[in-house]
Amino acid sequence: MGACPWTAAPGGLVVVVRLTPKGGRDALEGIAPLADGRAVLKARVRAAASDGAANAALTRLLADAAGVPAGRVTIVGGASSRLKRVRIAGEPRSIAAALERSAGHAAAHDGSAA
Repeated sequence: MGACPWTAAPGGLVVVVRLTPKGGRDALEGIAPLADGRAVLKARVRAAASDGAANAALTRLLADAAGVPAGRVTIVGGASSRLKRVRIAGEPRSIAAALERSAGHAAAHDGSAA
């Protein structure tokens, strides 16, 4: 697959996410490269990007995908940007495996290659 959008951090994983607010549904849509070669996890949420609603929806979506409580998911960078850095507290390998399954499952359903 090439580059990976997450890296292990002490006590968890940091994920680079490209968020699409007002996307019609809450879903992970696979992994995509940026122009600079970095990878991002593509996500969309129904919520609008106002009053933190889209960020809250993203933290719930990532918590569900990673199999952790929502309180373990924190936006650590890019809170007002489409590109965000999100920290998920927990065991990095199990979180990465869960995200890989969710991202791969999403890509398989929309017909794109992850």
